[in-house]
Amino acid sequence: MSQVTALIVAAGRGSRMGSEVPKQYRALAGKPLLRRAVEALIAHPRINAVRVVIGADQQALAREALAGLDVGQPIVGGSERADSVRAGLEAVGSGIVLVHDAARPFCPAEVVDRLLDALGSADGAVPVLPVADTLAKGDRELRGTVSRNQLLRVQTPQAFHAEDLLFAMEEAGSAAATDESTVMQTAGLRVATVVGDEMLHKLTDARDWERAEMMLASQLVGRTGLGLDVHAFEGPGPLIMGGIEIAHEFGLAGHSDADVVLHAITDALLGAASLGDIGQHFPPSDPQWKGASSDRFLIHAADLVRGRGGIIDHVDCTVICEAPKVGPHRAAMQTRVAEILGLAVDRVSIKATTTERLGFTGRGEGIAAQAVASIRLPG
Repeated sequence: MSQVTALIVAAGRGSRMGSEVPKQYRALAGKPLLRRAVEALIAHPRINAVRVVIGADQQALAREALAGLDVGQPIVGGSERADSVRAGLEAVGSGIVLVHDAARPFCPAEVVDRLLDALGSADGAVPVLPVADTLAKGDRELRGTVSRNQLLRVQTPQAFHAEDLLFAMEEAGSAAATDESTVMQTAGLRVATVVGDEMLHKLTDARDWERAEMMLASQLVGRTGLGLDVHAFEGPGPLIMGGIEIAHEFGLAGHSDADVVLHAITDALLGAASLGDIGQHFPPSDPQWKGASSDRFLIHAADLVRGRGGIIDHVDCTVICEAPKVGPHRAAMQTRVAEILGLAVDRVSIKATTTERLGFTGRGEGIAAQAVASIRLPG
């Protein structure tokens, strides 16, 4: 079979989703929608390459969403879908192309197989599903029903020989339709249908997004991680704890800013995702972390969890010390940790206790913190 390229069209604005960021770059259960669409196709053994068509001003968004994926340089599309598809086809050149919408992030491998198999006897192939609902005419009142016989819901990806589709689009000119199969039929080329899948539902509005989030959440498995950190008092204060500066007679000793709370939460997140510990990711022997702000460590851990498609549900940290008193600073610490993690404040808990004057914390030699993180990851 010829070279198979998946061409994902992601140049739109997605205004119906009600977000300032185009919907293809919004995080769906912790991962950009576009990335989910790419990953679904890049893993297919019969697809040789995946290319992405983006808007002219979306390079930075695309670079972040596609980091680490082998998709080549994004192709800059046009103001209309037809312009974007044409730009993609010209970049691909030849072979078989699967034109797909970035707003359909869940593409079953079986659909791709059916499409490629169908090209053996047709110029193109599209996945379809029957119309299940009753169809009717009217506006504020019904004015008769429409027969569902021979009516189909057309989905993407749609499979074509790149040269044939480009020819059909050139023939159509400015009248090119928003659906490539229509253009092919207008040019007199045969387009076969294969069985589609409800998983290919297009995410158009906020309700679609909510349903997709719920579906992904149902597939995740709960994980719990424990983090423990200790720092001795050293030098003059103030000290950094929970991402804020707290007035105190002494500071804390450590290679970074010695934020005992953020370190414990970082380790809890890494542990929940089975990703090692803070020392493996930020070795104390590495001079670049000397005096570093610990929010960088926590952001890194959160990004790793979300990069695996995970969701951070809750973090809870207990500070163990005689002084300073944590109570007056609890709300500010809670707010700052929530801000760093991108969570609602009520999903962060900060508590404090003492050891009744026992041990090194009881003697006022330092501070300890213990944290628990609850996350969900794909099973």
